[in-house]
Amino acid sequence: MNGTSAAGWTEAREGDHLVLLNASLADDGEYTCHDAATGQILRKIYLKLGYPPDKPVVQCRSISYAAINCSWCLETETHLATSFISTYRHGLEGEAYECPQSVPMANVCSITNLQLFSTDPYMLNVTAINPLGTATTLSFIFLDQIIKPDPPEDVKVSPINKERKKLLLTWKPPGSWLLPEYFPLKYSIKYSVDGSNNSKRVSRTIEETSFTLTGIRPGVIYHVQVAARDALDNGEDSDWSLPASGTAWAPE
Repeated sequence: MNGTSAAGWTEAREGDHLVLLNASLADDGEYTCHDAATGQILRKIYLKLGYPPDKPVVQCRSISYAAINCSWCLETETHLATSFISTYRHGLEGEAYECPQSVPMANVCSITNLQLFSTDPYMLNVTAINPLGTATTLSFIFLDQIIKPDPPEDVKVSPINKERKKLLLTWKPPGSWLLPEYFPLKYSIKYSVDGSNNSKRVSRTIEETSFTLTGIRPGVIYHVQVAARDALDNGEDSDWSLPASGTAWAPE
């Protein structure tokens, strides 16, 4: 039976049945029934062991007001093929729709065609299914609480002609942030001098996509990063952008 000894098993035999009372994952394998006299195989079966799913752990984020992207995982490995059904509705009594999973078994789905100015939550239902059972997680999603833009792009640090103690910082909004004319962003800036692990932050947020950094030490390389946030303070800051570096203008 599956190439292992049965001596350590707690088992019960009932006629032509063998019941394993304390099976473990190590007992996976092919089991065969043999004729006692001839040794001929009379029957065989493959035993696959695992666990029923627990409730999926769901996380949702929106990188703009165009869609809600959700992902989920199981905290405990089931060792069995497990599929997921994901549906959503807007409000407590809205019609239920499929939350499309772009790739089967990828454990992600996206809610689109959002009602932007509604205060009602979206309700996401994710159900895990395998041969041993099902488990469901119901999540209430408020769009303004999960907004987290992608980092700003194309950050540049440029000298300003004849200004030895100033640097011009420029950047672009993240390309994934849609409808900036209706949903503007504001920006935070941090900078450090080359060779230092200590960074400083500009004391105020910036609503433009450029800023003049003053008090620069001539001849020193400065490293700058920028983060974005919804201008109404919804959600949270983006991650910091990739660093950009530069030095102030110096006479030739």
